[in-house]
Amino acid sequence: MQFDIPRADRPEDVGFSSTRLQRLIDVLSHDIDAKLVPGAVALIARRGKIVLHEALGLRDRETNASMNLDTAFRIASMTKPLTSVAAMMLAEEGKLIIADPVAQYLPEFAETEVAVDSDHATTLTTEACHRPMTVQDLLRHTSGLTYAMLAGPALKQAYLDARLGDLKLTNAEFTAKLAKLPLAYEPGGTWQYGFSTDVLGRVVEIVSGMSLDAFIEQRICAPLGMNNSGFDAVDVSRAAEPQIDPATGKRPPMLREATVKPTWISGGSGLMSTAADYLRFCQMLLNGGALGNARLLAPATVALMTSDHLAPDSKHGPMMRAMFGALAPVPENGISFGLGFAVRNQAGRCALPGSVGDYSWSGVSGTYFWIDPREQLIAILMMQAPVQRMRYRYLMRTLVYQAMVG
Repeated sequence: MQFDIPRADRPEDVGFSSTRLQRLIDVLSHDIDAKLVPGAVALIARRGKIVLHEALGLRDRETNASMNLDTAFRIASMTKPLTSVAAMMLAEEGKLIIADPVAQYLPEFAETEVAVDSDHATTLTTEACHRPMTVQDLLRHTSGLTYAMLAGPALKQAYLDARLGDLKLTNAEFTAKLAKLPLAYEPGGTWQYGFSTDVLGRVVEIVSGMSLDAFIEQRICAPLGMNNSGFDAVDVSRAAEPQIDPATGKRPPMLREATVKPTWISGGSGLMSTAADYLRFCQMLLNGGALGNARLLAPATVALMTSDHLAPDSKHGPMMRAMFGALAPVPENGISFGLGFAVRNQAGRCALPGSVGDYSWSGVSGTYFWIDPREQLIAILMMQAPVQRMRYRYLMRTLVYQAMVG
């Protein structure tokens, strides 16, 4: 039996001001009317009750289609927490050990080397790694893997030549190609965003004996009642679309075509979902691994995933601060990284409101969420606005906390 998350009778019943919540709606509506973004779905829950769930503007500006509460979004890297949970479920079953070398599950990574001075080198030279990449490294993005757009010149060209973004690849073909390329950094030493969670998705497939999409849909989405989430194609009448850029006359590039299921089941970026579905996933985490009668993880596992997993002397890739801004998991922001989530570990350093212990992640497509255990708070913003994504992450943080007055 699926558990339904109720709506609060009044925002004031769970410590929110109705008047101040209207500020969030007004700001988003203003930007939609100004054609900065096509539309959005905003969702806030506190103490297990929905405070706000609003569909604003247009699902597709070019067809004048209205945004609906069940509109499906490319959630991009908000896929990563689900893949991370999948791995931890298998760890709880004794089928996967997080401290193990990745090569124990994917032998093609046994001989992978690291590029020398990858951030600057114009000629690709390699050397042996000082230690193997582990599953924990995949979960916390210290594997040494990167994305082409974040790599130095020689390594970037190697990534591009390998055509790693080809959606016609299977996960097995993808990891086979990736394993032949050198790492950007020594495993364990540098926090660098990249294909780590995609490789983790392949580990899930090997260990579970299921395709990644089947595992996530059957073992996570179905038990939680996330009936509108998955890697499948979405009907054009339900898919949110970014608006056309007047400067180019084109939509901004997206990670996948919503109405076509790709062959590559990307554990790092491939899911389609709705705000209501993602709330169910977040509430499961906030509840310590369970929603209703469905328990996916033990409380201790959720606590492990949302702890700081970066060493005090960890380095960070040179573009990480610029890429994630005030929410980058770097010491000066008081934010670090756990197993699938950015985790706030210091008060007073981040320019944006939150609590020590809150954890979050976002999607390049314009999606964002965070969970604040101290305040028993979940906030989710769904939009397809990749260029403007940082503005709305910042606004969402500020406008949610200013409305919470009790």
